[in-house]
This record gives sequence, structure tokens and C-alpha cells, in this order.
Amino acid sequence: MFSNFLRWGAEVFGEAVDGPAQTTLPEQPQGEIVPPTIGLALGGGAARGWAHIGVVRTLIEAGYTIDLIAGTSMGAVVGGCHAAGKLDQLEAWARGLTRRRVFSMLDFSLGGAGMISGSRLQRLLEADLDKLQIEDLPIRFAAVATEITTGHEVWLTRGRLTDALRASYALPGVFEAVHVGGRWLMDGALVNPIPVSVARSLGARLVVAVNLNADMYGRGAVLPEHGSDLSDEQIPLSAAEGKPELERELRARMAGPPSIPTVMMEAFNITQDRIARARLAGDPPDITIGPKLRQIGLFEFHRAEEAIEAGAEATRRILPDLAEAALALSQSP
Repeated sequence: MFSNFLRWGAEVFGEAVDGPAQTTLPEQPQGEIVPPTIGLALGGGAARGWAHIGVVRTLIEAGYTIDLIAGTSMGAVVGGCHAAGKLDQLEAWARGLTRRRVFSMLDFSLGGAGMISGSRLQRLLEADLDKLQIEDLPIRFAAVATEITTGHEVWLTRGRLTDALRASYALPGVFEAVHVGGRWLMDGALVNPIPVSVARSLGARLVVAVNLNADMYGRGAVLPEHGSDLSDEQIPLSAAEGKPELERELRARMAGPPSIPTVMMEAFNITQDRIARARLAGDPPDITIGPKLRQIGLFEFHRAEEAIEAGAEATRRILPDLAEAALALSQSP
């Protein structure tokens, strides 16, 4: 590990890697340098969460040791599987998903507390993770969830791993709430979409955050002046003859307001985006990885290969900055 820091340090400061006379590093303390404890804060983002697999893979290939993981929603799923040593199985399963396979896993529940009961997904998780306890994992791990009755932010750091993952991704209105330790829990993105604070509290000296919505440009702006105008009037479609722009506008208006599922998802996205901005401003990570994922829809789980590569590419871009941060935060024992 120390040799990696020397190599990264040489690259950061623009020196050659090979050759004893060519490599010049800043003066180091005597004795072996202890690298910082590295914690991942893996954010939520539904299908875009497959990008976390590419992030983890690339960090490990670069020689970094991931000491602890805090995850929200899909970040909890990928982080929990890695902490349990099951990332290979998760990645193979994700890459094999098709539209039909995704749809077959959705057990719709018209009379329940959510549109999807989640029992099929639960069985898939339990096939590989059943009986695993969070406190027994080789990597320290926490999944973030929200208590639905109080709004409490709940850090799941013990007990059954599968229960923690299900609670963390239980999207309101879509999945049923999960009962864990006497509390009804739902998606942690309601309170902490990118759990940097959790990673720090678990003992991370260097926090690497993964923001799956980093390239959602133009959201959250303020429109200071707005009101009714001529576009709200009922205009017959015949009046748009020869005017393609007006025709498109009228046809969109005739389609009616957004559907209930669309409204639910967009409302959740708006809330998550606003909370994430506020929390990252108050407690920024040391390094942020922002994969380019806006072309992938939230429920396009069959596009895992694209998301994984986007995560790997974004991680490769920040490796020089991460090397510099790791060198700066290293300590002499």
C-alpha cells in the first residue's frame, strides 16, 4: 500500500514514477506512513445506483482499501453486497437484467401500503445474504433509512443485512415500509441522500461521496415572476395549422397533467435533490464522484452495463485528486 502512495504522490506532483534519481517527493515523516481510513458515502438514485459497482471496482483496482461504507437506498444495496463479499454475484445478476426480467420481479400490490410488495426482491437478496448480520461483516457498514412516523434518520448498523437494505430502498408509495427493530422504515434518501455525515461518524478520515444526480443540470432554479397568460387559454387544434411549435404545445396540453406515478417520482426527486444540496454544503466530502447518468432513467435497471461503466469512468477522472488527498491525510504512526 505504501508503494502505491509513493507512486500516486509522484504522479500528483508531476514527477516520473520510475528511476531513483528522477522521483522527488515532499519530505515524509520517518517510518512507515499510515494511509487514512477511507469511507464511501454511496447515494441513492434507483437504477443509476448500478454505477456504484463501477466506482468500487475502480477504487480497488487503483490499490485503495475501502475501510467502511455508508449507503442510502441503492447505495446501501451495492455497499452492503460489497461489505459482505457478494459484489461479484450482484454485478453478474445486474448485467444479466432485461426489461422483461425487471418487470417479472415487480409484484404489484393494489391493496397494500405500496404499489410493489417487494417480496420477490426480498427473496433475491436472501438467496445470497440470508442470515448475514451487519456487525459480522468484514467491512464496517451502515444503511440509512427514515422512520415514517417521526421522520427520524435511522442508521442501521446491526441486525440482519437484508432487512437493512430493504428498509433503505423502500421508496415511499412504491414499496411497502419495512418493520425493523420496532420501527416502520422507508427510503433513507428522504433525510440523507448522500450519507457523508454517517461515513465520518463511523470513523472515516477521508470520505469519498458518490452523487448519482450530479449531472442533473438546471434543476432547483427559482422563477421569480410567473402567472397565467395566453398559453392557458383553450385554443382549438385547428388554429395551430401551419404552426408546428404551437401544435406541439397544444397536443402536450391535451395530454393532460402528469400521471400519479410521475408526480410521485418527480416529487421524490425534487425533495432528494434539495436535501442533498443542503447536506453536502454543510458537510462536504473530501472527494466527490459524479458519474454522468442523466441519460439513464430511474427505473431502467436493465441498463446496468452503461451505469457501471459510467461509475468507473467518473472514478478514473478523480484518481489524481484522490491520490493527493490520501497523501495529505496520511499519518506517521
